[in-house]
Amino acid sequence: VQLQASGGGLVQAGGSLRLSCAVSGRTFSSYAMGWFRQAPGKEREFVATISPSGSIKYLADSVKGRFTISRDNAKNTVFLQMNSLKPEDTAVYYCALGPRPTTSSRYDYWGPGTLVTVSS
Repeated sequence: VQLQASGGGLVQAGGSLRLSCAVSGRTFSSYAMGWFRQAPGKEREFVATISPSGSIKYLADSVKGRFTISRDNAKNTVFLQMNSLKPEDTAVYYCALGPRPTTSSRYDYWGPGTLVTVSS
């Protein structure tokens, strides 16, 4: 199984980025997907998750109203739309694949991460 996140970069506070995570090696539509992030010197934290069909979504309180998770099962890709970015959103963002949507780290496969830097 391979997960490859992309779309990270440097953005000013208040700006937007859209992360993508392409999955290969599994029947993508059968699995939940999650996004996590790890800021420098901090532990990895949950950001968002989505069920296999896309009907169930959970977002961390810190990103509700600003971030949106979605998926395109025909393209084996999950997205994280990030709006109104803040400097505290700076982190390496990881996508993960697992059997069910959960806010815990109980995912079976993880991608290598993509860096998001938000300047003030």
